[in-house]
Amino acid sequence: MSLSGWVCVVTGASRGIGRGIALQLSEAGATVYITGRQENTLKETAAQVSERGGKCVPVVCDSTKDEDIEELFERIKREQNGRLDVLVNNAYAGVQSIFENMGRKFWETDPSIWDSINNAGLRGHYFFSVYGSRMMVAQGHGLIVIVSSMGGLSYLFNVSYGVGKAACDRLAADMAFELKRRGVASVSLWPGAVQTELLSELVLQKGEPQGLDSKMVEVMRNGETTELSGKCIVNLAKDPNLMSLTGKVLMTCDLARRYGIKDVDGRSVADYTSLKFLLAQSPYLSWLSVIVPSFLRVPRFVLTLANSRF
Repeated sequence: MSLSGWVCVVTGASRGIGRGIALQLSEAGATVYITGRQENTLKETAAQVSERGGKCVPVVCDSTKDEDIEELFERIKREQNGRLDVLVNNAYAGVQSIFENMGRKFWETDPSIWDSINNAGLRGHYFFSVYGSRMMVAQGHGLIVIVSSMGGLSYLFNVSYGVGKAACDRLAADMAFELKRRGVASVSLWPGAVQTELLSELVLQKGEPQGLDSKMVEVMRNGETTELSGKCIVNLAKDPNLMSLTGKVLMTCDLARRYGIKDVDGRSVADYTSLKFLLAQSPYLSWLSVIVPSFLRVPRFVLTLANSRF
């Protein structure tokens, strides 16, 4: 119960990573406000939280509707005396559109895919962060987490996806610049491949969709559970050196190594920066992965330089 008495908000917690994060935060003792568009799925999450002895407040809130967001924070102010410790921006509505348009170039796709991917998953994050920051700055502490992905570093899925994820990373970094002196940390979190319900339905149960090669499907089959990100956030929130990490992109595999944690099913967390893993993804060099030790990792600056625009 390391977060006993804490107040948290997790957006898009009806299922998937958001639900997993809510379960872990509540299991650690926090009161967790969860948002989503569907009341029935929110209640399912709340029921799972209650089964584990946690406290959860489901709130129907559309991340694309400004008035819903403002009303949520006004409610938290009233019910929690202005306290807010952790905000996790996770809401995302673009997965279905991504897989429906897999393999198509951006000029072959209806431009409305931009809104499907980035309205809730970027604009919504900014609005939630504005209202959440006002509460955190007033109390002098807090943590904002934006769930992003490797798509912010190099091309993944489609143009709209990559632009949105790069913007999420920049949003976390620039907010950190303005929030640091107020005691509020802001980070971008990159989970690995995650076995969400929707991913299982669209990929793992249907074979290989157009545009996804067999190696990527295999990575997804061995992906993280939806609760690993939650375990990472719990440990991050109580880290006495949290402010040293503000503004950074943090990978779940890095945090798992930092805090010595495994996934909830007992598996070790796949390290996407290990040389062994990266070689295994190469069709010409995969044989080397058999002999390369798993502790060898590619320095982060190498990944950055490899994708440099300059």
